Amino acid sequence: MSVRPIVLLGDPRLRLKGLPVDTFGRFLHGLLDDMTDTMRHAPGVGLAAPQVGEALQACVIEVGDSLYELMNPRIVRASGDDRDLEGCLSLPGYYAYVTRSEKVWVVAQNRHGKKIKVNGSGLLGRALQHELDPLDGKLFIDYLDSMDELIPVGSDDDDETDADADAEHPTHTREAAKVLA
Repeated sequence: MSVRPIVLLGDPRLRLKGLPVDTFGRFLHGLLDDMTDTMRHAPGVGLAAPQVGEALQACVIEVGDSLYELMNPRIVRASGDDRDLEGCLSLPGYYAYVTRSEKVWVVAQNRHGKKIKVNGSGLLGRALQHELDPLDGKLFIDYLDSMDELIPVGSDDDDETDADADAEHPTHTREAAKVLA
C-alpha cells in the first residue's frame, strides 16, 4: 500500500469518464488499498480512482468506522434536497455550498465483484454523491453557478461564513467540508 499523488483541478484526467471495472484481481485490490491510504493521508472521507490518475469506475469512502469500496456504482434512487458545504482533495483550499439529494440508494460491486447495496444520508449520502461524480468526469464545482461561490479556506470572509454554517449545520463546519474528496 502506498500514498499516491492526488490529481488536481486543471489536469484533464479529472474530466475523463471512468471505464467500467471488469477485472477484480490483484491490480484492483492494490489500487483500492492505495486509494484508501491516500484518502486517509490527505485526510479525506472519500477518493475516486480518477483522482489518482486511474480512469476507472472505482471509489472508496470512509465514514465513521465503515469503509466502502465501490466499483461500477450507480445511484438508483434519491430523495429530498440538502444544501451543505463540500470541499475536494483535487481542489485543495476551497469549499462551497452544494445542493444534493438528502438520501441516496446506490448499487455497486465490491472488490471481489459481488453486488452490494449502500444507502446513506447526512455525510455518507453526500460523500456517495460527491465520489460518484468524478467517475463521470464531474466535480463539485460543476454544481456552482459561478466560481465566485468558492470560499477560500482561511479567507477574511471565513469568520462570518463559519458562524452561519455552524449555526445552520453544526456538524458540517469548514473542517467537515474539507474532508470530502
